[in-house]
Amino acid sequence: MNKKTSSVMLVAALTLGGLTASAQTATTPAPAAAPVADAASSASWTVTPSIASQYMFRGVRLGGLAFEPSLEYDNGNLAVGVWNNTPLANKVPGQSDPEFDFYGTYTFEVQKDISSLVPGYTLYTYPNAVKGNGFYQATFEPNLAFNYSISALKLTPKVYYDFVLKGPTLELNAAYAVPLKDAGTELDFAATVGTYEWTDAAANTTPSVKNWGNYWLVGVSAPFQVNKDSKLTLGWAYTQGSGNYLKQGGTPKVTNTGAVGRGVLSISYAYTY
Repeated sequence: MNKKTSSVMLVAALTLGGLTASAQTATTPAPAAAPVADAASSASWTVTPSIASQYMFRGVRLGGLAFEPSLEYDNGNLAVGVWNNTPLANKVPGQSDPEFDFYGTYTFEVQKDISSLVPGYTLYTYPNAVKGNGFYQATFEPNLAFNYSISALKLTPKVYYDFVLKGPTLELNAAYAVPLKDAGTELDFAATVGTYEWTDAAANTTPSVKNWGNYWLVGVSAPFQVNKDSKLTLGWAYTQGSGNYLKQGGTPKVTNTGAVGRGVLSISYAYTY
C-alpha cells in the first residue's frame, strides 16, 4: 500500500519543483515530432550533443541551462535512441537529476510522400529520484502519430498514454520549411498545442495526486551542413503552460507554479556515421 503523505506538504513540494513527477513525460525530450523515414535508407548512428538555455516540458519549467545529448540508431523505417538531460545551472529544487529517455518509432507509409502512421514509445528514467518524496524513477509512455504533408507544411496529430502517471496527452504539431538557398540553409518553423490529464502524477501518495494542464510552443531553427556527415543547428522557441493544476483527494485544486512561459535558445551538432 502507498505511504500516506500530507496533502499540504505534497502539493507545496510539487509546485515548488514545477511538478517533479510530471517531468516523467520536454521542449527537447526524446523525439517531439515523428519523422517520415526513408525505407530505402541504410542503417546509421547519429550522435547529437546539444545545449539548451531552459528545460521546458509541456509548458512546465523543469530546469535552466542544460546539456542534452542524444544517440539514435536508424535502419529504414525503424528509429531507436536515448536522450539525456543534465542540468548545468538553475536547477529546480527537488527535480530528478539526471534524466535518461529511451525511445523508439516505426513508420508505416500510408501514401508515398504524403502521409504515414508512426507508433512509438518513450521510457523516461530518473536514476536519482527518491520515491518517498513523490518522484517516480521511471514511467512508460507509448504514443501514436499521424503525419500528413501538404506541400511544405506537415501536420502531425499525436496521442500519448502514460501507464505510470495514468493518463493521456493529446497534441497537434505543425512544421513548415522555408528554403534559404543563398545562405545554404532553411528556416524550419514549428508549432505545437497540447493538453494532458494524469490521475497518478506523484509516487508513493494516498490519495493519488491528479495533474492536468495545457501548453503551446512556437519556434524556428536553422540547420547548417558542416560536411556530408554532420550539421550544426541553431534554434529558438517560446513555450508556455496554462490551466495547470494539482489536486489530491478532496482537497481544493492548486495552481502548478512551474507552468510558465519561457523562451528557449538551443544549439546542437549532429554527426551521422
